[in-house]
Amino acid sequence: MPDFGNTAESSWDTLDARKFADEEALVADILKSFPLDERARTASVRRGRELVEKARAAGRPKGMMESFLEEFGLSNAEGLALMCLAEALLRVPDAETRDELIAEKIRSGDWGAHSGQSDSWLVNASTWGLMLTGRVIGPPEDARKGPATFLHNLIRESGEPVIRTAMLQAMRIMGEQFVLGRTVKEALKRGRHMIKDGDAANFSFDMLGEGARTSEDAERYFTAYMDAIKAVGADGDPKYAPEEKNGISVKLSALHPRYEAVNQARVMDELYPKLLALTEEAAKHNINLCIDAEEADRLVISLKLLERLMREPALKGWQGLGLAVQAYQKRASEVIERLSKLAGETGTRLMVRLVKGAYWDTEIKHAQEEGMVNFPVFTTKPGTDLNYLSCAHALLRASPRLYPQFATHNAHSLAAILMMAEDEGVTNYEFQRLHGMGEPLYGAAEKGGKVRVYAPVGAHKDLLPYLVRRLLENGANTSFVHSFLDPDVPVEKVVDDPIAKVEAGPRRHPRIPTPPRLYGPLRRNSVGVDLSQAGERDVLEQNVAKLETGPALEAGPIVSGKPKTAGGQPVSPPFDLSCTLGTVLEASEADVDAALDAAVRFQPEWDKCGGAARARILAAMGDALENNMDRLCALMAQEGGKTFGDGVAEVREAVDFCRYYAVQAEEKFEGQTRLPGPAGETNHISLHGRGVFACISPWNFPLAIFTGQIAAALGAGNTVIAKPAEQTPLVAYEAVRLFQAAGLPGEALHLLPGRGETVGAKLTADPRVSGVCFTGGTDTARLINRTLADRPGPIIPFIAETGGLNAMFVDTTALREQVIDDVLVSAFGSAGQRCSALRILFLPNDTADLLIDGLKGAMDELKLGHPGHADTDVGPVIDAEAHEMLTSYVARMKGEATLLKQMDAPDGGHFFGPAIIELSSLDQIEKETFGPVLHIIRYDPDDIDKVGAALQAKGYGLTLGVHSRLESFARKVRAVVHAGNTYINRSMTGAVVGVQPFGGEGLSGTGPKAGGPHYLLRFAAERVLTNNITAQGGDPELLSL
Repeated sequence: MPDFGNTAESSWDTLDARKFADEEALVADILKSFPLDERARTASVRRGRELVEKARAAGRPKGMMESFLEEFGLSNAEGLALMCLAEALLRVPDAETRDELIAEKIRSGDWGAHSGQSDSWLVNASTWGLMLTGRVIGPPEDARKGPATFLHNLIRESGEPVIRTAMLQAMRIMGEQFVLGRTVKEALKRGRHMIKDGDAANFSFDMLGEGARTSEDAERYFTAYMDAIKAVGADGDPKYAPEEKNGISVKLSALHPRYEAVNQARVMDELYPKLLALTEEAAKHNINLCIDAEEADRLVISLKLLERLMREPALKGWQGLGLAVQAYQKRASEVIERLSKLAGETGTRLMVRLVKGAYWDTEIKHAQEEGMVNFPVFTTKPGTDLNYLSCAHALLRASPRLYPQFATHNAHSLAAILMMAEDEGVTNYEFQRLHGMGEPLYGAAEKGGKVRVYAPVGAHKDLLPYLVRRLLENGANTSFVHSFLDPDVPVEKVVDDPIAKVEAGPRRHPRIPTPPRLYGPLRRNSVGVDLSQAGERDVLEQNVAKLETGPALEAGPIVSGKPKTAGGQPVSPPFDLSCTLGTVLEASEADVDAALDAAVRFQPEWDKCGGAARARILAAMGDALENNMDRLCALMAQEGGKTFGDGVAEVREAVDFCRYYAVQAEEKFEGQTRLPGPAGETNHISLHGRGVFACISPWNFPLAIFTGQIAAALGAGNTVIAKPAEQTPLVAYEAVRLFQAAGLPGEALHLLPGRGETVGAKLTADPRVSGVCFTGGTDTARLINRTLADRPGPIIPFIAETGGLNAMFVDTTALREQVIDDVLVSAFGSAGQRCSALRILFLPNDTADLLIDGLKGAMDELKLGHPGHADTDVGPVIDAEAHEMLTSYVARMKGEATLLKQMDAPDGGHFFGPAIIELSSLDQIEKETFGPVLHIIRYDPDDIDKVGAALQAKGYGLTLGVHSRLESFARKVRAVVHAGNTYINRSMTGAVVGVQPFGGEGLSGTGPKAGGPHYLLRFAAERVLTNNITAQGGDPELLSL
């Protein structure tokens, strides 16, 4: 009997200490305490191989999923094309686009390579689309001989409309293979037949659908779950234990549109009551309700919800509450340990489904993009398999506190678990498999009657996102499922010992760089902040509190390393004008002259240092910024109104600029480069600083662009006069102090805060300035350009990045949820105050209403408020001038267009509610409105040439977005709309240094792109040295050959 006297640890947040654990060390620890000895390991491998041989010998037909995976995994172009086609086809409303989608995807593959490879006609039917008039046509001989020829002939002879009908029917048949029923009633009926045939003991029904984006979505999913629980409950006898009958799986992201760790308070107030209602209904019927596992960032909050349920008096005595635990997560074993303690403390038996995990590729990408210190998941399959068995043993040892549910399609895992269960004397457990997979394995093991089938229920149009996750989980060439019944794969390759593989190494994947090493040995990736961790959020909020309660900050000119701050004007946060954050002293004319004189004097010495020495200083500057991440984020929240997400991204961008330009400075500005030429002479080219650069930066990126301009100019050998935006001088002052503390000579960089019409105008007109780098409005850039043109002396470089009239084109193949997510971030992130922000959204006539309703509903879930609070989505606009401009613009457009929605703004400060305005014509807009205002225009994607040309005629060319599953559509958009940065099927903001060099063309900038390989060259002077070495009496190089 279990000891119910143990006390569970109270804080799930401490789990995060292990979230990014070192993989190799963790694997070593697992190996030390691994439950199987040499004898057991050998026996489990032998038993696993026997299962494979028995399944193959039985000649039992493969499941649809196995057949598809064996023939078209996600490891080849054909499999990807089919998944893309299937994923998009069922949601496309217009026949013409469906035809285009089918034609493009079928023509993109090498179908001949798959000739005669699959025995399953269902696979051929679903992938080739050879179903006509609702029934399967027997495969003609030429299809068996050459699918490629057959497919192309079929398209040519029958035409896309016929193929469309066939393909849609194929998708429906495919859906029936993977979806147990469109309704729970239908699923229960089919399930009874499977139980009768011995293919299942019972089921866990999963309601298909993506996560909620609106409260309406969440309510719809809640109703579906509640109806399903009632139907499943009514079908079973309450006297039976939950493990003896059907249950339900619940995805929490379907119950709340903002189910995220940063929104914990909202989740507890709004999601928890719905979850409690579902669990109370499940308890009433005494059935299993399993909380499904999702992304790693949601693990802790899901466990907090679970614990709250376990302590509910109304659920006392119910033994059907469950949770899925992902073995690919590094925290899995600790989760099981804590669940066991909590079950003991509360007296609540938990049903724990152990899975390997379905979001592996997403977790890898997310960790790399966000600059995490490591991955939250194992990077190798053997590592995951090892942890799965270790967790399985922990579950068995925790029985009966925890009821183990082993979800696996792996013969070795099955064999090993059977052995461990026997050794531990545990008999009350179950296996689980996905519907459409695993029947031959469990049939061979004679465990079909001990298996719970995880079965999707819902409309076929909701199937494919689920199916793609399953394919990603099981479809790699290294996957057991991929090769289980393939007679061409030796049994020894199908089942081997994962422990031996791990022991032999490598213990982490050698071709998947950890996030810090993403860019190779020369440049370290900037470190981010994991806002899903309460501890990280607390540190940021504490830094904000220090600024709010501490002494007022001071800023002013810094000339030759000497600051001057006394007597400055007060600076208030844009969200609370009653507070004073600090003071800033504007630079005087004398300060400008002193800075220019000092910069001119020091520039030759700075240039002579060489690229390598300057690179070391730039790298140290980046390190200083990274080490002060928390304070800088807090300062940007206070002075610039930046949310934490935006602030972290900005510090990281500034760090990336320093490190990227450091690499380039060392590579391109160190010594001379020999050029080819005739015998008898040598030719060398070298790069040098031009002199003094004036860097004029904007308020919307007070750290990143400020730093990027400075770092580029310094790296190229110039000295710098930096004029920050007048709205954000405190951030600039803090950065310069950090740079100089990191080793940058005071004479190399001088800070001159002040207004554009005074400090800026004097700098651009002064002949001591040898180049100007500017980011800001197009009108200001024109003014600077005229000033430089009228100036006596040499013609100097002018590098300008200005605004854009940025658009996104959506077609009917685009996924609703993805469009909503990316549009909201692109249009309203940073309160719309990005030059890259989305201004015009082109929506197809056929789906515009659906998407607009989704966008309006998702807007309701945004939180406007204090940017120094972690759960804020949208902060204030920068100042009274910006607020007045936006207010006047929206008031005017109410009369000229249709205001579809505007959010209410908080009182006080410069808050402005994000707005959506529908235009009847592109003629109604000529330039960007800098703030959270999104314009929508309905269009016909067939008219993309005409619509795109009208946008191109506006003259801007900064960013462009496309949402489509049709590559041909994306190409058409790019052909008619020229933009510096085009983003396909993602958001349009957040360019990464060295990955997405940023900058526009036309009215949007001069180039070259910041954060790109050509940027530093624009700050440099090139000098060529030619030496006639024969003048010395001969060519020693030639004579020595």
